[in-house]
This record gives sequence, C-alpha cells and structure tokens, in this order.
Amino acid sequence: MRRLFTVLLGSCAVMPTAYAQEAAPELSDRFSLGQITVTAPPADGIAIDSSTLSSEAIYTFGRTALDDAVNLMPGVSAGNSGGTRNERLVFVRGFDRFQVPLSIDGIRVYLPADNRLDYGRFLTTDIAEVQVAKGYASVLDGPGAMGGAINLVTRKPTKALDIDLRGAVNFDNDADYAGYNVSGAIGTRHERWYAQAGYARSFTDHWDLPNDFMPRVPALEDGGARDFSRTEDWRVNAKVGFTPNATDEYALSYTYQEGSKGAPLHISDLVTTPRFWNWPEWNITSVYFLSSTALGDRATLKTRAYYNQFDSILRSFDDRTLATQSRPYAFDSPYEDRAWGGSAQLDFAASEADTLRLAFHYRHDKHVESQTSFSTAGVPSTEPRQTQTEDTFSAALENELQLSSRLSFTVGGSYDWRNLILAEDYGSPLGTSGTPSVIYNYPRRDADTWNLQGRLDWRGDDGLDLHASLSSRARFPTIFERFSQRFNSAIPNPDLKSERATNAEIGGSWTRGTVRVEGALFYSWIDVAIFGVPVAGYPCTASTTPPAVSTPGCAVRNMTQSRNVGKGEYYGVELSVSATILPGLDAGFNYTGIQRKLDYDANPLFHPTGVPTHKAFTYLDWAPTERLHIIPSMDVASNRWTLFTALPATAPQAYYRTGAYLNAGLRVDYAIIDSIELGVGGRNLFDDDYTLTDGFPEAGRTLFASIRAKY
Repeated sequence: MRRLFTVLLGSCAVMPTAYAQEAAPELSDRFSLGQITVTAPPADGIAIDSSTLSSEAIYTFGRTALDDAVNLMPGVSAGNSGGTRNERLVFVRGFDRFQVPLSIDGIRVYLPADNRLDYGRFLTTDIAEVQVAKGYASVLDGPGAMGGAINLVTRKPTKALDIDLRGAVNFDNDADYAGYNVSGAIGTRHERWYAQAGYARSFTDHWDLPNDFMPRVPALEDGGARDFSRTEDWRVNAKVGFTPNATDEYALSYTYQEGSKGAPLHISDLVTTPRFWNWPEWNITSVYFLSSTALGDRATLKTRAYYNQFDSILRSFDDRTLATQSRPYAFDSPYEDRAWGGSAQLDFAASEADTLRLAFHYRHDKHVESQTSFSTAGVPSTEPRQTQTEDTFSAALENELQLSSRLSFTVGGSYDWRNLILAEDYGSPLGTSGTPSVIYNYPRRDADTWNLQGRLDWRGDDGLDLHASLSSRARFPTIFERFSQRFNSAIPNPDLKSERATNAEIGGSWTRGTVRVEGALFYSWIDVAIFGVPVAGYPCTASTTPPAVSTPGCAVRNMTQSRNVGKGEYYGVELSVSATILPGLDAGFNYTGIQRKLDYDANPLFHPTGVPTHKAFTYLDWAPTERLHIIPSMDVASNRWTLFTALPATAPQAYYRTGAYLNAGLRVDYAIIDSIELGVGGRNLFDDDYTLTDGFPEAGRTLFASIRAKY
C-alpha cells in the first residue's frame, strides 16, 4: 500500500500538474485593504503558488495552524524550536522568525521583548489567504523584512448574506478522540457597506507518538499520548467597512484571541534539569483602521492605524504534576506588551508609464514584566515591574517605470530608525554580585539603517513572465538580544547593530490553459549576523562590556555576548507545477532545494538548524463524480541540522542531521447537497517516526472527520 501510494503521487510530480479552476466569483472574499505587496497573482482553488496560499488549500489539506499551512508552499519550511518553549517555527528561504515579519492585514505582530512568536498559535481556519513575500519584500510594507514577510489576509463578505461554517473532530493513532477545531463567519455586503463577524477555535486534547517510538527515558516520555501536548486557542473577530464609491474604502476591525499550551519534555535529556513549564495565557487583542482614498484621477492615499496588546504568562513548576511551586527554579513570569502606531502610503501616477509611491511607518512598543519566584520557604517574591519602551520609524520610496509594453523596472529604498526610550531591569547589576537587587537602566542606544532594492519584470504574450530582483534589507535586534542576561550567563550589548541580507533572485512563470509552471533561483548573502560569542573567564564587574576589572569576592565565570560577527550564504531553487491532467483529475507539485552556510570564525562547529536541504509537496484531486473528491497528498523532506542538547555545559557543541520524513495524507470529501460537504481523512498515514529537533519527536498518525456548510 505504501509503495503504491508513493508511486501514484510520484508519477504526478514529473508531469504538468494542478487544480481545475472554478469560475471566479464576481467579488473576492480577500480583504484587499489588508494585503501587502507580492509579485504574483494569487492561485485559485487548492492550487499552491510561490507567494499565496488560499483558504481552500488550507481547508483541503487540514492545515489549521500557520506553521503547518505555509509548509505547503515552496521556499517555506516549518519546524520546532526545541526546548520547553514548545514553539512552532517558520523559515522563509532559510530566514527565521526574527528576520521575516508576520502581519495580519498588513499590521505587524511583534513581541518587543524577544519576538519569539509561536506560529502554532495563529489559526488559519477563518482567513482568506496567506501571503508570503520571499527575498524581495517591498520597502513600502514596513521595516524588518530582512528575508521576506508573511501576511494573513482576513475574509470579507461577498454577498448580502454570506455564511461559512466549518468543523472537524480529530482522532489519534488508536482512533481515540484527540480534539476538534471549528470556525464560523457570517457577513453581509451591500453597495456602500459591509460587515462581518467570525469565530474560530482549535483544541488539542493530546496527540500520539508513532507506534514505532521507543521510549529512551520512560520517566520523561513513555510513548502513546505525548505528555503535556494539550493546547487550546480561540479567536473572535469583527469587521465593518464603508465603500462610498467605486474607488474608496474604509474599514474598522477588531480581533481578540486567547490561547494556552503545555510544554512536552525532552525524551532523553538526563543532563539538563527538566523544565516543567506551561502557558496558561497567550492572549492577543488588536484594533485597527484601514482606508484607501482616491485623490483625483492620479493619486491614492492608503492609511493604517492600530492598537495591539499581547498578554502571556509562563509558569514553572516543581515537577511533572504541575501542582506545586516551591523549588528555586519555580516561577510565574507574566508579560504585558502594548503597541500602537500607523502608516500612510501615497501612490501617484506621474504618467501612464510612471508611478511613484511614498510610505511612512511609525510604531511605539512597550514591554512590561515582573517575575514571581518561589523557594522551599514557601514565600513568593515578586519583582517590581520593569519596563522597556522604544519607537520605530520607517520612510520609504518606490518608483515603478514602464520601460515598454513588456518591460517594467521598480526601484525602492527606505530609511529606518529606532529610538530607545527606556530599558529597565531588576536585580544586581552585572558585576555587583551580593548587592541588594534594584531597578536599574541599561545604557540607551538609538539605531538607524537603510534598505535598497530593484526589480525587472518582463511579460510575454504567450503566458511567459520573467523577473530578476536584488534587495538589501536589514532588521534591528530585539531587546532580548541587546540586554538579556539570560539567567546571569550573558553580557548585555547596547551597541548591537542590525543584521543585513542581500537577496538576489531570477525566476519566471508560464501559464497555458490549466497548466502553470513557476520557478526561481535565489541567492542571499548574510552579513553582520548576530551570534552569542563566548567570553571565557569573564570576571564579575559593574561594566556591561569587556574588558573589565574583577570585583573582590566575585568568581570568574564563562559568559556569552551577542555580537555582529556572523556571515554566510543561503542559495537554492524553487519549482512548482500545476495542471489538469484529465477531466476530473487535477494535481500539483512543488519542490525546494536550499543550502545554508552561516558561521563565524571562532565557532567552526556551528551549523544553521531547522531547514531541510530538500522539501517537496505533491497532491492529486480526483473527482470520479461531481460531488465526490478523493485527494491523496504527500509531504517529503530530507534531513536538517539540529543541536544535541543533553551535554554538560562545559562540553563542545554537537550538531547532527535528523528529520527526514515521508508524510502521506488522504482526504475524501462528499457534497451531500451543494452547500454542505462531509469529509474524512488523515495525516502521516504510514505512522512515520521522525524528529525535527533534538529530543522532540513529531506526531504519529492522525485522523479526522469534518463538515463544511456555506450559504
């Protein structure tokens, strides 16, 4: 069965493959005000292109979380952060969450302390599409897009009564109940206004490890249901829009999300003290206003204004019962993050062949934390509230010139600057061991940087489009990278500079009938990358940067400090093919090959982790009748580097390769009437046992039953 499944899907990968296009609706459900700049038109149906992922594809392949969804796309890979933070990661052409901004309707989601976004917390069941800009991300969309940008575009109603309801029950390897996900949206659209409300919820009671999993340390993980794998997320959103004429649109949106999650343990690490952690709160609030106003026949003004709020609590317990907090490593760590700001963009058509675009962005971030620690004495100790605040600005210009009927040239640049207002910490300042804890301030350092990019596009009459681009982008380091002492193991570096990447790409697409082929070659040069540099034998001092003079009575210890010492190259190829093979038989395939080299001279052992060298996704959509769809699919990935963590602190780093998998899926949908569809299916049908990061295996076979209703 496994061989037959592989041959069936593999055969479609070597021929033009895709999904039959349905008749386009008169009105799009994509919230156009919330889109960012991507350089290819979106695919329809379940077809997957280089820069957009549709709601239909997300539903068909059962990708309810953002990391899982974008893993369908070429050039994008998902992973696990490892450790007890239990965070899901996304890499875009090798660039990580610090280097690829995430936005919702063009409003950036940013955590000012460390920006450790968990992509598994962002639900996708109620959105219209995911946009991914890779390498070349327009400077008009804001700062920080060193390696690309990801944007979730919410839905907009398309008719007077627009209803979409979805639900699924999930089952584990033994067909026992494992959780559910539901979503619903109801909206109305009229000539001059529209309104919509939506709800989404995802609950994972547990997920099972593969049957072949062999426990290494049963006290940490004994197999079957993965310990501490329970998660819960729910979200409500509302949107109201005003469209006074054919060119103008104004919309106000509100989103509130709550989440909680456990933290599975490393399955075999007996060297490091286990961290019994959970997150009872991971909550986001966002209110934003978007507009587009025509200023005469030649100009358009687009604005965004927003207020974002993020509240979370990390709790550390004594043991795996998660019942008591009395040991020195037990704590409660709440974060309160607030952000507000906005942007304005003016598009001016100087002539039919020349368009100038100007943009300005402003953002104010405020982070507040105050940890409560516990001890065997049973008396909790709560720190005073510590605050970090800063402002970020960006001024951008882009000019698009039509050189001929076939050739256009776009050039853009921006200047970004950041003003640090306050950076507080609590404790004994570095080098003053034994002194009373106090609130103190780190040295203030402002920063600025520049970005520059250009792109050539050629469009032929025969469905062939070609492009070439070059982009140099930078991103500011987080507060954590600049100031965190990481449990007294790191030296702050207020003067830490921006990282930079220069991204080059040549590519194209060819479309004829139902056949579409896309491809790209890309190369990125990374410079002044941030690494934690060991500072051996560093004495305790009152200084924040070496060299330093030893303080009497303070032991010498090894430390690290974040510095701009790294450099490297990422390069590779992307290919996606889609077509209708026969009436009622559609298919798709995409492939990514990437090589990454990133290091600094003092650490020859380092390898960039988390990204497979080869990755592919392929599917068939067979409709033997009009109402029945049978959709087998397959995710394939090669090994990736990971770091072996079960080593003494004094041991050298040990990297190895892991994570190769062949993850087969199957979905069968049947429309009992035009507006109601039932589905059943599964993921990892062969129950492969694989691990993406050291000590944290992935889920085994999962099954589901679903229903969808539309009106």
